Amino acid sequence: MKSYLQSCKTEFWHRVFQAEAQWLSRELDGARKVLSVGCGPAVIEAALRERGFEVVGLDVSAEVLRCAPDSIRTVAGSAEAMDFEDHCFDAVVFAVSLQFVEDYHEAIKESRRVLTANGKLVVMLLNPRSEFFQSKMRDPSSYVQRIKHLDLRAIANAMSDGFSIRTEYFLGIQGGRVFETSRPDWASLYVITGRKKA
Repeated sequence: MKSYLQSCKTEFWHRVFQAEAQWLSRELDGARKVLSVGCGPAVIEAALRERGFEVVGLDVSAEVLRCAPDSIRTVAGSAEAMDFEDHCFDAVVFAVSLQFVEDYHEAIKESRRVLTANGKLVVMLLNPRSEFFQSKMRDPSSYVQRIKHLDLRAIANAMSDGFSIRTEYFLGIQGGRVFETSRPDWASLYVITGRKKA
């Protein structure tokens, strides 16, 4: 846990998190209350809060939530059984966390439940085709080793039951370089954005 928290503070990860927060702030335009599931130390969430969003962070680890900024309301709990009322968020975000959840079908159902009518679900997934992902898989100490779900199409299909979805590739990472790209072999992320169906 300590090494993970330390790595979050490096200049490289700061650039990655800022790129993700900037993309998310555009995607979430019009939303006010945002739930971020698997928020960890809430670095991206703090950046979203600075951009005017009211953010709640949910994570299964109470330990990592103790490192979140005081400005972010955090809740320790499960993505598959969220302790929130129905229809209380305008948007739900999984920033590189859904693939690590045991039952992503339940997590998607819970996201739909807590979203307002016409609410938005944004799921950022690690792209197994990318050089970034493959380099992390070669590192036995990488957090990526704990990934549970690699079938991006299956996740998109699960989302399409309750959401109108669109997909895109995003965020090139090569070595220490962070850049914009939509090329499937370079983009570190595959993003599924869903609008809640009536």
